[in-house]
Amino acid sequence: MTDLQAQVATQWRNIEAATGLTLDDFVASVRTAGVERHGAIITFLKEQHGLSHGNANLVAHRVREVLAGGPAATDDLLEAQYAGPRASLRSVYERLAVVAQGMGPDVQTVIQKTGVSFRRARQFALVQVPSAKRVTLGLNLDATPEDPRVVEVSGMCSHRVDLADVGAVDGAVEGWIRLAYERAG
Repeated sequence: MTDLQAQVATQWRNIEAATGLTLDDFVASVRTAGVERHGAIITFLKEQHGLSHGNANLVAHRVREVLAGGPAATDDLLEAQYAGPRASLRSVYERLAVVAQGMGPDVQTVIQKTGVSFRRARQFALVQVPSAKRVTLGLNLDATPEDPRVVEVSGMCSHRVDLADVGAVDGAVEGWIRLAYERAG
């Protein structure tokens, strides 16, 4: 079990202990309420069960997996991200994955529906493909590098770099991934 899986398992046990509810109970509650969209399920869980946003998000993911018949395979999730007009950007992701995974043996790759997270003790990089024209590399850095490609953002990452082709993954990008990796340790 990876560190991330262990953390999620602990979080789930804490949710069950605090609420007295099991996954089946949450599924039944959401079904009865008739909510289907992820955001609506989160709002419902927060209002009806008093969950924090983070706990409601985890429960919503689990409930939606059950309602959909089980979790999607990670290969299917990645294929869906780079399907159709986004297929030409797969090489950008592949290069970023090689760089991120090459940082050390402790790198965990977590493929999700909308992106791929690279983690150590915490997330250091996030690769997403928001359009057919670019891949977005999110990084968690201490300071903004002096490069116009790097933009400060808020959310799961502190900085973002847009990459239109595999050639854009240059030595500077690799260096920023290294800085984010070291910071996450």
